[in-house]
Amino acid sequence: MPDKQKQIQLVSRPNGTPVESDFHYKEIDVPRPDQGQVLVKTLYLSVDPYMRGRMSDAKSYVEPFKLNEALAGGVVGEIVDSQSEHFKKGDFVVGMLPWQEYSLASENAVRAIDPDVAPISTHLSILGMTGLTAYFGLLDIGQPKEGETVVVSGAAGAVGSAVGQIAKIKGARVVGIAGSDEKVNYLKETLGFDEAINYKTGNIQESLEAACPDGIDVYFENVGGEIGDAALSLLNKHARVPVCGAISSYNKTEEDLGPRVQSRLIKTSALMKGFVVNDYNDRFKEGASDLGKWLSEGKLQYEETITEGLDNVTEAFLGLFEGKNLGKQLVKVAEPGN
Repeated sequence: MPDKQKQIQLVSRPNGTPVESDFHYKEIDVPRPDQGQVLVKTLYLSVDPYMRGRMSDAKSYVEPFKLNEALAGGVVGEIVDSQSEHFKKGDFVVGMLPWQEYSLASENAVRAIDPDVAPISTHLSILGMTGLTAYFGLLDIGQPKEGETVVVSGAAGAVGSAVGQIAKIKGARVVGIAGSDEKVNYLKETLGFDEAINYKTGNIQESLEAACPDGIDVYFENVGGEIGDAALSLLNKHARVPVCGAISSYNKTEEDLGPRVQSRLIKTSALMKGFVVNDYNDRFKEGASDLGKWLSEGKLQYEETITEGLDNVTEAFLGLFEGKNLGKQLVKVAEPGN
């Protein structure tokens, strides 16, 4: 066990798009667990768009990251030292832990995972928070019905790709919006979307109208901006709009303005509802069960973009805002057992 480790801290609040100088790699001691605690070696960590909001000090649904302290997020790790009756050395766990090589955690702050069910990384992707976000946002708010048209923005990302596949399982016609021809081909040829649009080529409004001749019954919002404006203009009567994200505005320094939505919602009697996955904490077991079943049956596929090394965490995070990832963006920090 090493005595020292690297930790990634937030040292300044970004103005617009974050830059490398907003982060600092610091050498700290590797802690040792007390009674009821475990020491977790980070194997994979998750970088997610919502983290950009936590880098600001504006009031939100989650507490901002503190300056000169470690950032934190979803981590899959291996227990390398245990003072807990519930965990032993060699167990694999998942939890919300700091961006560093080794983390001290309470036995109640991590959850055991079975490496034989699926690769351990999936507990940060299709079987983790992103899969659960797609599951509850689509099924609880979107409520797709057989034959309806479901449109997903950010469709090649971790959440969007799961949303589209779950909608297909429920018998819907699915249209995905992504940012490259490669991603469009992936959505149609690999994931079985009925149609997909590259928003960077052509007119998004015209492309969406052509792809949705019967209008839109469910629009799963991950992006916002002009893409969201175009989708909202095509809502059918009693359409549903789960609002999961608005990544197009996360790095804006000015107010994000667009068409007013009230009249459209009134005219269509549509429902538009924002949510975060923690709204469904008491139903996680239900969602995980269904996702695991569909995965084992071959009804769900997933893609993970894995960046190697703790030194490249910030690069992987910043790449989210350029659409560099296909599926879930993860960082592999270490191999198990070493």
